[in-house]
Amino acid sequence: MAFIFIILAFAMILLGGLVGLRFRDRSHLLLGASAGIILGMVAFELLPESIELAEGAGLEHWIPMMAFVVGFFCIHILEKTMLMHHAHEDEYASHSHPHMGKAQSAAIIGHAFFDGLVIGLSFLVSDAVGISVALAVLAHDFCDGLNTVSFMVRHGNSKRQTVWFLVATAVAPLLGGLLSMVVDVPAAVLPIVLGWFAGVLLYIAAADVLPEAHAKHSSWKTIAMSVLGAGLSFWITLSLGH
Repeated sequence: MAFIFIILAFAMILLGGLVGLRFRDRSHLLLGASAGIILGMVAFELLPESIELAEGAGLEHWIPMMAFVVGFFCIHILEKTMLMHHAHEDEYASHSHPHMGKAQSAAIIGHAFFDGLVIGLSFLVSDAVGISVALAVLAHDFCDGLNTVSFMVRHGNSKRQTVWFLVATAVAPLLGGLLSMVVDVPAAVLPIVLGWFAGVLLYIAAADVLPEAHAKHSSWKTIAMSVLGAGLSFWITLSLGH
């Protein structure tokens, strides 16, 4: 079952890239819903499950919570470091920087690889946890495809280069998923991974996806889609028996 969702991650990244190339002005409602789904999965599934797993493995409940905070700040520091580098380059030149777009897209590729790895590892816990993690990942994989195209085009890269980077981003979770099938992860590590990934997802939803959804089309419709997305996550969690 894990590999099915990893294939879907591949498809969602390509879909996000297609929207970025052709229909970007209509993406705000999907982005709003994606943010709600991610937030809901973090609150209703990932954090509670990481704490429960920690207790079952004999760990203190604060350990996955600390991993959650570390995950949030890891992605925050990485993103802000790249933004500061971009701003520094802009101080010295007025032309576009194709290599900057490639660097930002390469960071997304690395992130997408980790997405596939975490999907696979989550199914080692249970199908319910694996499905919840996979749905949260699918929601922001759409944004990964969208942002890959956005970064490449914004910095003056050709359409051909943009498509190549989009395909690389889509393939990355497949490789991460394959790695998850051959690595042996101790039970005590899984709650830490889930907690860390929950922090990463929270940052992505709150600091990237939601602002992107409201950047050009801030409206009550977008907010409503976010609320519906969170509600959908809650319903899915209940349906899975959590």
